[in-house]
Amino acid sequence: MRLSSSQIVAIRQNAGKFYGVAQVRLSGGPEENKQGGFTLIELIMTMIIVGILAVVVAPRFFARNVFQERGAANQVQASLRYAQKVAIAQRRNVSVTVSSAAVSDCGTALVGGNINCVISNSVTVAPALPLTVTFNALGQPGAAVSVTVGTITINVEAETGYVHSP
Repeated sequence: MRLSSSQIVAIRQNAGKFYGVAQVRLSGGPEENKQGGFTLIELIMTMIIVGILAVVVAPRFFARNVFQERGAANQVQASLRYAQKVAIAQRRNVSVTVSSAAVSDCGTALVGGNINCVISNSVTVAPALPLTVTFNALGQPGAAVSVTVGTITINVEAETGYVHSP
């Protein structure tokens, strides 16, 4: 609602009588013409922070081998855990054979007591492939096993068969 100039004058006079020297803000005054937004310093700081994040994070998106290593390690770990659980459930020996090929295929198909886990050739594995880990009916391997896939180490405990990566 817009007030006429005579109404504004009347309001200011009445406010002065009742409240002494009080300032009455009315719409349409110069205070409302201020524009909101970001200062130049705020914009520059935001651009600097985004630039730092881009420098730190961007190389991780383009380094595909890091993702392949992590994926291969997760596949090997999942296959070892699955073999241990199948060995306990079926009360028989179950083996996991880890090998490498151009195309990775680490499935859960149990063929004659063996699970085949094929990972990509571009991922380094120690000890050398093919690697076979056999779990007995109690879910224990013959001995403690340590496999390094890329930069990730997977351990299989000798007594319990617990498969983990630190």
